[in-house]
Amino acid sequence: MTFRNEELETMPAEDLKKMQFELLRKEIRTMYDSSGFFRKRMESVGLTPDDITDMDQFRKIPFMRKSDLRDNYPDKLFVRPYEELVRVHVSSGTTGRPTVVGYTQRDIDNWSESLARGMVSFGVGPSSVFQNMHGYGLFTGGLGAHYAAEKAGATVVPTGVGNTDRQIQLMQDLPVTCLAGTPSYMFHIADVCDQKGIDIRKDTKVRIALAGGEPWSESMRKKLYDRTGIRAHNCYGASEFYGPMFVECEKQCGAHVWADLALIEILDENGQPVPDGQPGEVVVTMLQKEAFPLIRYKIGDISTLTWEKCPCGRTHPRLGRITGRSDDMIVVRGINVFPSQIESVIGEMPFLAPFYHITLTNENYMDKMVIDVEFTQEALTDDMNRINEMTQTVQARLKEILNLKAVVKINLPGTVERFEGKAKHVTDNRSWE
Repeated sequence: MTFRNEELETMPAEDLKKMQFELLRKEIRTMYDSSGFFRKRMESVGLTPDDITDMDQFRKIPFMRKSDLRDNYPDKLFVRPYEELVRVHVSSGTTGRPTVVGYTQRDIDNWSESLARGMVSFGVGPSSVFQNMHGYGLFTGGLGAHYAAEKAGATVVPTGVGNTDRQIQLMQDLPVTCLAGTPSYMFHIADVCDQKGIDIRKDTKVRIALAGGEPWSESMRKKLYDRTGIRAHNCYGASEFYGPMFVECEKQCGAHVWADLALIEILDENGQPVPDGQPGEVVVTMLQKEAFPLIRYKIGDISTLTWEKCPCGRTHPRLGRITGRSDDMIVVRGINVFPSQIESVIGEMPFLAPFYHITLTNENYMDKMVIDVEFTQEALTDDMNRINEMTQTVQARLKEILNLKAVVKINLPGTVERFEGKAKHVTDNRSWE
């Protein structure tokens, strides 16, 4: 069994909880003093940092939501000046407005440390060659995994997204032992290897992978292993936290949430805590964040949390697989998509009526999104050249807003299904089995 910080990672749970609450009170005091946004939130319910003496008092603090980040775009939530920041990441937002995240050097160090602990827990170390197939740039996945792998002692091959033939060539030519990327892309690599007659088990040294950014199941993990011999380990996070942060260890029974860095609540529909191991909505509080507050953030994911000691010996709580959402967000090829983003694009196009439907499929675990829209009666045309031109206009604008490609079908007026009451905009036919 390998640890990055054995004393901390195996600390008795009661000691961890005491440390966690001390860090929580310190973070609340820091953000209360430095964040006008957070101070107003606490004042709205008559709280000061001195009142937070137990978890019951803490749970009186109002939730943060994605809308708070949008409403304070781009950087009104920052509590440090740009002179103290070392990086900014940007992720897609619900209406085309992105989420902007600032980082101090300590934020970067804590983020890297969290992921590095997770990587070490499933076998990444100085003898590892780590091929990072996540995108570099504004997206947090690429640089997050890169820095963490280096901190874990690995040699990093920063291939980034795409160019599958080159990815496979490097997997063969270099002693790559670990991949990082989305599960669907790993299946795509397996398909291309099959087409080329390449046996990943025999022709490469790849045996483990850091996988995340999209929903995937235990059966997908088993199928990937049966096809390739690669044991994939789930990773969870969001740019609002820092980025991807919490990873399954070699036992693969939940992602370890480091109690010195984050406090996760699992709450029922009434905002009350559920019993250990029972499903509910994930609410995240970061305990050492410097650049801007993230306290009682309702991210919308449904999962479980247990403090039961892991078979690997680690005592920090473990987060189960994400089993659903409490809002209408969908994840497509690792990117968060909100129907409201699509509505905003439709509203920009004078030739489109305000009706649409999204259909999701995944052949060989590669997501495909088809969006059915319809002409207005005034824009109805039988000119195929004009139809193609308008379709391309909509697709290009959606790609700009969503940061992924969608197939657009423009239909005759009145053909997209209508609903009485709340419309059903999404049909998810993806299979994770």
